[in-house]
Amino acid sequence: MEEELKCPVCGSLFREPIILPCSHNVCLPCARTIAVQTPESEQHLPPLLHSRGPAPPAAAPGAGPGAAAGSAACLDSESAAGGGSGGDHADKLSLHSETDSGYGSYTPSLKSPNGVRVLPLVPAPPGAAAAPRGAGPASSSLTCPQCHRSASLDQRGLRGFQRNRLLEAIVQRYQQGRAAAAAAAKCQLCDRSPPEPAAVLCEQCEVLYCAACQLRCHPARGPFAKHRLAPPPAHPGAPGGGGDGGGGKGAGGGRKLPTCAEHDLENYSMYCVSCRSPVCYQCLEEGKHNKHDVKALGAMWKQHKAQLSQALNGVSDKAKEAKEFLVQLKNLLQQIQENGLDYEACLVAQCDALVDALTRQKAKLLTKVTKEREHKLKVVWDQINHCTLKLRQSTGLMEYCLEVIKENDPSGFLQISDALIKRVQVSQEQWVKGALEPKVSAEFDLTLDSEPLLQSIHQLDFIQMKCRVPPVPLLQLEKCCTRNNSVTLAWRMPPLSHNPVEGYILELDDGDGGQFREVYVGKETLCTIDGLHFNSTYNARVKAFNSSGVGPYSKTVILQTSDVAWFTFDPSSAHRDIVLSNDNQTATCNSYDDRVVLGTAAFSKGVHYWELHVDRYDNHPDPAFGIARINVVKDMMLGKDDKAWAMYVDNNRSWFMHCNSHTNRTEGGVSKGATVGVLLDLNKHNLTFYINGQQQGPPAFENIEGVFMPALSLNRNVQVTLHTGLEVPQSVKQPKLPNN
Repeated sequence: MEEELKCPVCGSLFREPIILPCSHNVCLPCARTIAVQTPESEQHLPPLLHSRGPAPPAAAPGAGPGAAAGSAACLDSESAAGGGSGGDHADKLSLHSETDSGYGSYTPSLKSPNGVRVLPLVPAPPGAAAAPRGAGPASSSLTCPQCHRSASLDQRGLRGFQRNRLLEAIVQRYQQGRAAAAAAAKCQLCDRSPPEPAAVLCEQCEVLYCAACQLRCHPARGPFAKHRLAPPPAHPGAPGGGGDGGGGKGAGGGRKLPTCAEHDLENYSMYCVSCRSPVCYQCLEEGKHNKHDVKALGAMWKQHKAQLSQALNGVSDKAKEAKEFLVQLKNLLQQIQENGLDYEACLVAQCDALVDALTRQKAKLLTKVTKEREHKLKVVWDQINHCTLKLRQSTGLMEYCLEVIKENDPSGFLQISDALIKRVQVSQEQWVKGALEPKVSAEFDLTLDSEPLLQSIHQLDFIQMKCRVPPVPLLQLEKCCTRNNSVTLAWRMPPLSHNPVEGYILELDDGDGGQFREVYVGKETLCTIDGLHFNSTYNARVKAFNSSGVGPYSKTVILQTSDVAWFTFDPSSAHRDIVLSNDNQTATCNSYDDRVVLGTAAFSKGVHYWELHVDRYDNHPDPAFGIARINVVKDMMLGKDDKAWAMYVDNNRSWFMHCNSHTNRTEGGVSKGATVGVLLDLNKHNLTFYINGQQQGPPAFENIEGVFMPALSLNRNVQVTLHTGLEVPQSVKQPKLPNN
């Protein structure tokens, strides 16, 4: 948790932390240090950046991280006091060039212990506080050292940022716990018995010193000048180092209730959802938050606590999975070691059997095995280090959030709750799917073939993959679907499968419980099969193959095609004079000659019925309705060749036509608004036509077999609209025979 309590600028524990608009925190002295002023006048830089409270004292040489921030605060106070206009100019910050050339050039930037570049403060030149009236205003900004977002400061300066009292209380409690632990730590260089308690820890030497030994053995000069001295670390049982947060009671019971930053005499009582900040009653009265969404402080406190707790539960679950995953990785290390040793022993035995011819090759093969093992070990170690780092970060964040939840300061909690909730959610999202799976297996995918003749020994090398057939493919049921008389199947290989796959074989039965047949062979893992029977149940399975053979079948998936056909006119196969509209459901023609258009469905089994509505009928043309093969002639009337079976009709009568043979003249024609029905019964192998719900003549054609597509021929005097997905009407319904 200590990482959560350190300032990103000075690297030390937070001192008087303030909340930036981006929700990150920074020490108040460090905020003065990293503030930047952009003058709009070429001659003067007016003072800026008001801070709240007295500036901390200047740090002594060698005082460690944060000294620059303290010195900056002292310079700030001194330059403001010398400015001359009393308390109004105290705690302001002015930046000028060292030469005061009038162009506002800045001094070179320094680097903090955490790598954040800051601008050193220099005293303001005499008279800087009294800028002439003609001088232009200066704008000031503060750049967040973590997300690098810039925030502009108003006339209040740093007082415009809210104080993070909750973080300050947690830091204080943490320091108390660490101080208690430091009292129990002992100096490692004392010659006294018992040793004196340790006062500091050198992070570079990793040695605990008492005050006397530190002055004698580790002075803050010479080669030790750049060493960082920190308080001794807290031991696990120390107060504040993982205890029950006993300081929370004191914090909640003895701490003064926070007052509004705008109105010192008012306590926070409400929470502005729009501004995401606590407000007092006077803030609401003045109208600044009048139109904002304002809710009770206690209710929002409980709501945000619940949200943070819920998010923490997700991170906690991922942390548990990460711990289990680390155990799995460590077991994997042992397996890799054991398998590597076994493989080396096997390799040595094979090489010893061919001593004379294999002597020069044995070392090369052993090297390859070792490299393979080292590669697997490196991959696993890298994964362990990466997972450990993520786990440590998540654990630190969890501990910090738990300490935040223990606090009883609603306004302080709500100041940081949104940012914490977002951080916890982001931390949970880092554990993406697959992050807790090993990247390598413990198996060594190498094999040695010792059968070749002795003259081939010099060409002996590892076979890159073990000669084994592929495993069982896994059907992805969420991607398998049916549409009309088409089915789509998807599959994948199981994870951690290292056997090579050269292709897949997809098998489908006949939709009537018959034998399986191959419908696809290839490398793709997604396949769509068209032209199946409607209202049929198909069984499908898949298997993989490689040079070693064919693997086992997958589980069988059952797919049901649609009961009725939904289709449209097919623009890809229609004659070029055909004009389609209404999502390819309405057809007309640009020519006075008859042109053919087909439907997108193909039928070879079952009973199917569709209707065509006559939208326009001029000059008594002869449109033809029926079925056809895919290769029907499309530049003449339907039925004039041997690839179509049709009924052509005018305004008075109709005829059936196939191979240009006209039969069964029947009275009764069509007009605008008429409906022509087509009933294709492939169980009885006949075709029947209807006009306005009445059967037109006898069954038109019998003993028809094969694959048929809905068809239509018309000229420019006719426009029809197709209606599909229709159940066979009761008045024309035929008895359904069992499928053959």
